[in-house]
Amino acid sequence: MKKLTFGALMILTVTATATSAMAQDAAAGKTSFNKCLACHAIGEGAKNKVGPELNGLDGRKSGTAPDYNYSDANKNSGITWNEAQFKEYIKDPKAKIPGTKMAFAGIKNETEINNLWTYVSQFDKDGKTKQ
Repeated sequence: MKKLTFGALMILTVTATATSAMAQDAAAGKTSFNKCLACHAIGEGAKNKVGPELNGLDGRKSGTAPDYNYSDANKNSGITWNEAQFKEYIKDPKAKIPGTKMAFAGIKNETEINNLWTYVSQFDKDGKTKQ
């Protein structure tokens, strides 16, 4: 019985820790997203700015946000955004998509990149957070 109770407590602790870590990552990612706010919006009511709104980025084809005037480089990149594509892109946008209009030097810190992806990927195409 003691082993069963201990095992159950371990599972609860690991689950709580993982949930807490995800919340911390999203919170840190939201802070990191401040670097993006000048050009991009995300969340309910987000509109295109200098750059496209980023709702529903996970699984979206590059160059397809409605009513945004993309560069030919983005439209023709063949990229479908996912975690790996985003993380490679955000390190050096102009290297990943030569000819992109995105004038951003990139983020090199892996933890910051991970946190930013956690934040950005939580929004569905309508700007609501995924459950």
